[in-house]
Amino acid sequence: MLGARSLKISARSFSSLPKRVRIVEVGLRDGLQNEPKPVPTEAKLELLRLLANSGLKTIEAGSFVSPKWVPQMGDTPKIFAELQKTAESSYPGITFTALTPNLKGLESALELGVKEVAVFGAASEAFSQKNINCSIAESINRFQDVMTKARAHNVKVRGYVSCVLGCPYEGAVSPDKVLEVSQRLLDMGCYEISLGDTIGVGQAGSTKRLLDVVMKKIPRENLAVHFHDTYGQALSNILVALDHGIEVLDSSVSGLGGCPYAKGASGNVATEDVLYMLQGLGIQTGVDLNQVIKAGMYIDGVLSRSSQSKVNKALSPKVASS
Repeated sequence: MLGARSLKISARSFSSLPKRVRIVEVGLRDGLQNEPKPVPTEAKLELLRLLANSGLKTIEAGSFVSPKWVPQMGDTPKIFAELQKTAESSYPGITFTALTPNLKGLESALELGVKEVAVFGAASEAFSQKNINCSIAESINRFQDVMTKARAHNVKVRGYVSCVLGCPYEGAVSPDKVLEVSQRLLDMGCYEISLGDTIGVGQAGSTKRLLDVVMKKIPRENLAVHFHDTYGQALSNILVALDHGIEVLDSSVSGLGGCPYAKGASGNVATEDVLYMLQGLGIQTGVDLNQVIKAGMYIDGVLSRSSQSKVNKALSPKVASS
C-alpha cells in the first residue's frame, strides 16, 4: 500500500504551475446556447448575478448572433442592456464579454457598451465549412473589419480556435495547423487565444504535444485553454496546460454546454471541478467555490437537470444546508 507521503501532490511536484489563474466563465454563452429551448432572460440575469457574486472577474454573457441560427442567444441585447445600466455599480471590476462573429454583431455590442468581444475560427477545414459555411482562411479574413472597428473603439478582442485536439468530421488535427490559425488571429489583433477541445477527445499526451508546438511561437501570456469533458479527460488536460504555465482557463458552471455543430460533444469542464482541483494545488483564483456551487444549483433547477459537476454533486447538499 502506498504511504501518505508518496500520494501527496503539491505545486512543487510540477515544474511550471502558476501561482494564480484567471477563470473565464462561459456557461451563460457556450453553455446555454446548447440547451434545446431558450432559457428565460430573467433566469439568465439571476445566474449572472450569482456568478458575479462568486468572485469571477470574466464572464462571457452572450453572443450577438442571428436568433435564426442560435435562438438561445436571442436575448443577448437584453442582457447587455441590463448590464449597461447596472454593471458599474453592481459588478465593479468584472468584465462581461460577448461573442461577435461578424461586424453586425460587433456594432450591436458597441451600442450596448460591451468592452470585450470574441471571434472564433477553427483548426479544421471540415468543421469550418459545417459550422460557418466557409474555409478557415475566409472565416479569418471576415474578422478583419471586426478587428479594425474594435480597435477604433478600444474594445479588446479574444480569439477562439475550435477543434484543436480533434474534429468530428476529419478526425485528428495537426498542432501545426492550430499554431497557424492561432498566429493569424494574434497577428490580426486578438490579445488572447483560447485553444478549444470542442468535442472533448483530447488526452494529456495530445494536449502536451499541442502546447509544445504552439508555445514555440506563442507566449503563454497570450494563451488560454477551453476543454470539453466528453471522455472525462478535461481536468488532466488542464493540469498539463497549467504545467506549461498557462494562466487562463475557460470553464462552465455545472458543466453546462456542448456544441450544436459537433454531435456527441458533452459540456464544458465544470467550473466547480476546476476550482476544487486548483484549491488542492494551492493555486489562487479569487473565486468562492461554494458560491459557484449555488449558481450551479440554481441553473440546474431552472433546466430541470442534474449537475454535470462531480464536485457540485458531492458538495451541494452541504452548501444547501449552510
